[in-house]
Amino acid sequence: MLLSRHTRRRAFIAGLGGAVTWPLLARAQQQALPVIGCLYSGVAPTPKGKEAFLRGLGEQGYIDGRNVTIDYRFADNQYDRLPALAADLVGRRVSVIVAYGLVPALAAKKATNTIPIVFGVVGDPVKYGLVTSFNKPNGNATGVALNIGLEAKRLQILHEAVPSATVFAMLVNPAWPDAETQVREVSAAAAALGRELVVEKASSEDEIDDAFASFARHRAIALLIPPDLFFNERREQIIALAARNSLPANYPGPQFVTAGGLMSYGTDLRYANHEVGLYVARILKGDKPSDLPVQQLTKLELVINLKTAKALGLDVPPSLLARADEVIE
Repeated sequence: MLLSRHTRRRAFIAGLGGAVTWPLLARAQQQALPVIGCLYSGVAPTPKGKEAFLRGLGEQGYIDGRNVTIDYRFADNQYDRLPALAADLVGRRVSVIVAYGLVPALAAKKATNTIPIVFGVVGDPVKYGLVTSFNKPNGNATGVALNIGLEAKRLQILHEAVPSATVFAMLVNPAWPDAETQVREVSAAAAALGRELVVEKASSEDEIDDAFASFARHRAIALLIPPDLFFNERREQIIALAARNSLPANYPGPQFVTAGGLMSYGTDLRYANHEVGLYVARILKGDKPSDLPVQQLTKLELVINLKTAKALGLDVPPSLLARADEVIE
């Protein structure tokens, strides 16, 4: 059938309209991807932690850059920057905020009571008002809680590794909300063992150096490093100082041990990050944070570095080695 010149002209213009519309639609679809805002107090996520988080998302069908966008915010260990970073994510209207650590979680919670928050925190989230209870969060936040009440056990393990230690040292970050609880738990455990405990505070590189000088003056024999994101960022400095002062140390995570620390005991952080990823995916699919119970993770791991033990002249008891989940030789 022959088409009139007028009909052909209209068809041509319609074709041009379609050619222009498709790129616009593609861009609109890309912009419409849900955005996950990740809030950190440090400078970067650990590679294994990030991989575990992405794996949790991927198991539920979410791939960064394909059907979801991840937007990272880092405070570079300056806690006073966290409120502004949290507000920035809220202003961007992200679909969910992932807050790593108690301080970032508190900043996110203060910034919004509507955008879902999934946290990974050390300590009790009920105590600090993130949720009303573990089973029923009753708000816009949920997540995983790590290393609750483990400080006494961590000191006991350190005592088992170094039974001759009469003076224990402990480094705490006064800016960490749970610092007083950490000191109280360790002090009680040291008293029960009949051992002296020297506690020093540090929230900067120079203060870490000063703390180790104090440990040397007090003739501390073994060291406990509690969970703290700042200490995690400064782990190379802390491990080097522990080696220089011949201090066997128990650290909060395996990343310290793979970097040359003696031992660690605590929550499996890769598992924790994986569970955070799963919760974020469930929220993106429509679940409400108030319907997702806070997980109190009980999957713990003991990691020991025998090479470091040898350098310290320390014979790790066979009973402790037998309980280790991983031994680095």
